[in-house]
Amino acid sequence: MIEVKDIHKSFGDAHILKGISTTFETGKTNLIIGQSGSGKTVFLKCLLGLFEKDKGTISYDGNIYSELTDDQKRDLRADMGMVFQGSALFDSMTILENVMFPLRMFTNQPKSEMEERADFVLKRVNLVDAHNKYPAEASGGMQKRVAIARAIVNKPKFLFCDEPNSGLDPKTAIVIDNLIQEITDEYQITTVINSHDMNSVMEIGEKIVFLKDGLKAWEGSKETIFKTDNKVVTDFVYSSNLFKKVRKMYIEENQ
Repeated sequence: MIEVKDIHKSFGDAHILKGISTTFETGKTNLIIGQSGSGKTVFLKCLLGLFEKDKGTISYDGNIYSELTDDQKRDLRADMGMVFQGSALFDSMTILENVMFPLRMFTNQPKSEMEERADFVLKRVNLVDAHNKYPAEASGGMQKRVAIARAIVNKPKFLFCDEPNSGLDPKTAIVIDNLIQEITDEYQITTVINSHDMNSVMEIGEKIVFLKDGLKAWEGSKETIFKTDNKVVTDFVYSSNLFKKVRKMYIEENQ
């Protein structure tokens, strides 16, 4: 579990995060949503330790990050997996080498053991014959699956995904959503996903945190988001006629 208490972050005169408090639960897909400029990316980078917060605390399984020693922080980073928006694969490495990269960074395993583990996670994301290919030879959906395999190869406790469906067609996006949810449940990872995709919200949003102008405007689940009368949320969620119709149907079915 990740527990966030009263997080603030500014850049110069720009106050980006304005006192956010929430929890991200283990074994669930936790989504951060909101419009561009709402603070989603800054918030995610604070959770990852890439940005130093100005105020507040972030705890990982009960351990407050700011109170950890340097060695403990390094151990925590080894427990984190990250799926970047553009996959961020190394072009000069094969897919197998890309997946092995975190093992080279954080472990002293023999090469044979690293290859065995990388092979296992590649099979887990349904990539069987892609080991010796280079990223340029893989489709967008394949690259995302490689990025997920790399993120989980070191058996992380915490998985962070930044817009994992960016640039994917709707069908492939659903495959990636389902894969992330399956892995989260299977390995009981605390997964945090930064997204603007309402299809992802409705597909896998077990816990949803909605940000607006650096504030937590609402939190709930994909079921309760249909019930809220919070205008900020409804304006964002039901900006399309499709979701207006879905909400109407949901309310009628549950009256």
